[in-house]
Amino acid sequence: MLLPELKFVLEAALLAADEPLSMDRLQNLFEDNQQPSRDTVQRAVADLRQDYAGRSIELVEVASGFRIQVRQEFAPWVSRLWEERSARYSRALLETLALIAYRQPITRGEIEDVRGVSVSTSIIKTLVERSWIKVVGHREVPGRPALYGTTKVFLDYFNLRSLADLPPLSEIRDLEAIGQQLDLLRMTADPVPDPPLSSETNGLSPS
Repeated sequence: MLLPELKFVLEAALLAADEPLSMDRLQNLFEDNQQPSRDTVQRAVADLRQDYAGRSIELVEVASGFRIQVRQEFAPWVSRLWEERSARYSRALLETLALIAYRQPITRGEIEDVRGVSVSTSIIKTLVERSWIKVVGHREVPGRPALYGTTKVFLDYFNLRSLADLPPLSEIRDLEAIGQQLDLLRMTADPVPDPPLSSETNGLSPS
């Protein structure tokens, strides 16, 4: 069978996938005797990126791999394809997430010490349900409280390749600004509305 051009095979897979595809998964699209080298796949990905220059879509690399997505400037129109509005997260949830992202691993009590208010169980539950955070260990103090850290899903959702891509703390003066920055990253990365959660107490703000 005559193989189509490599970059078109990769493009088809990236368009069909509902999640980012790693370099290994892109290589494994092919039989062993036809599998392109890593360098060859990287060059094909670079060619695709160039093909999308000046178009409404782009090929980006996030923590879990590569994906094709709508460019930020087209999100206001594309988001209208969905009747329900995108979830708007509360300031408390975004501040909690920001502290976990920047100071991980961190306990719930340490988050409360910084914010000066208690962190509701529903906010932690929401972040865990979104797979944005997970328990990465326990602090070796009485009670052994859980230590929270972010996940690859968090990085993918916020369009980040690694935590190093977060805005530098030196450029952000307070927790509210960090939360706003995360919300901006969220809208840039994904114009598609989030699936609804059960209630406003889960950290969602009224629309």
